[in-house]
Amino acid sequence: MENFTAYNPTKLHFGKDVTDNLGKTIEKFGKKVLLVYGGGSIKNNGIYDKMIRQLKSVDARVFEYHGIKPNPIFEDVDTAAKLGRDNNVDVILAVGGGSVIDSAKIISITIPVKHSSWDFYKGKAEPKSAIPLISVLTLAATGTEMNPFAVLQNNNTKEKLGWGHKLLFNKHSFLDPQFTFSVPRNQTAYGIVDLIAHCLEAYFGGGEATLSDRFVFSIINEAIEYGPKLLDDPKNYELRAKIMYAATAALNGLTFNGRKYGDWGVHSIGHELSLLYDIPHGASLSIAYPAWMKHFSNIIPERIIKLGKNVFNTNTTEKTISAFESFFKSLNCPILCQDAGITKDKKPEIIKNMAVNNVSGANLKMTEKDHIEIVELIF
Repeated sequence: MENFTAYNPTKLHFGKDVTDNLGKTIEKFGKKVLLVYGGGSIKNNGIYDKMIRQLKSVDARVFEYHGIKPNPIFEDVDTAAKLGRDNNVDVILAVGGGSVIDSAKIISITIPVKHSSWDFYKGKAEPKSAIPLISVLTLAATGTEMNPFAVLQNNNTKEKLGWGHKLLFNKHSFLDPQFTFSVPRNQTAYGIVDLIAHCLEAYFGGGEATLSDRFVFSIINEAIEYGPKLLDDPKNYELRAKIMYAATAALNGLTFNGRKYGDWGVHSIGHELSLLYDIPHGASLSIAYPAWMKHFSNIIPERIIKLGKNVFNTNTTEKTISAFESFFKSLNCPILCQDAGITKDKKPEIIKNMAVNNVSGANLKMTEKDHIEIVELIF
């Protein structure tokens, strides 16, 4: 086991009606609030009205930025940051899923500066301060509500990058499973895939950490047992709560303790697909993970077999990978590019962009030869 430092300053409020105290929490940071959300679904399901009532209860002055995209772009972050900067906001309230909260994290460190948010991603700038961020989660998937990471993309340069910094932790995160009742079936399924993928990125990382392995197995087993039931009963509070908590636990540091690092090669592959073809993040991962495991099955057979034994009670690499494919199919998630409407003539474009972005893992490195072989496996 590797040395590690466990640090997570986010205060998590989990359960039914936890946002009833949201206004009082916001008030501790100030009265001028930048409210960030996505395409407007929170207005249709009543969450927006609840947030406004909470803000009005403490006489907050609200500045709104909406329209954050499912695959968020840095231009939106820069525009929202300017709004916050021009109005000298005290606190940011992000209401939405991973894309909204990721964007809000970067908005929080961009408001205090005058350069583009993309400079942080390219190593041209280091954040020195952040506007306090409070999030209200409406989609169980990314775990961004309790970690210091955020993904943004630059459509001009064809880059989609993940980046982390200690200043990106939410001050408070509010998770009410009721707020996920209206999430469509397909987005719920993609969230289940995403949380499993986060566990696997830890599991296939560097170093041996047996207890962290057991956390991985438990979280994946939770998703496999309760995920399909949730898809059949989307307004079941207990099932929503189980998946919501599993998604948070998958990427709040618990599964990484004692390891050198996670791998993140599959996320790098998935980012290429969502960047180029705008497919949902979870859909890109259900395509990429089986192919990646097939490609590396001769290099890490024991690791894959151990995973299969503890999750599916399988005893070979082939059966383990097949079980993951079957599970993803049962959620109606794609396991090949064709399933997501990406045609075979796109292979050269994908391979080229993988090379441009140096797609690789931290533990299992990938060369151009690996790119070519993996792209064959995703079609």
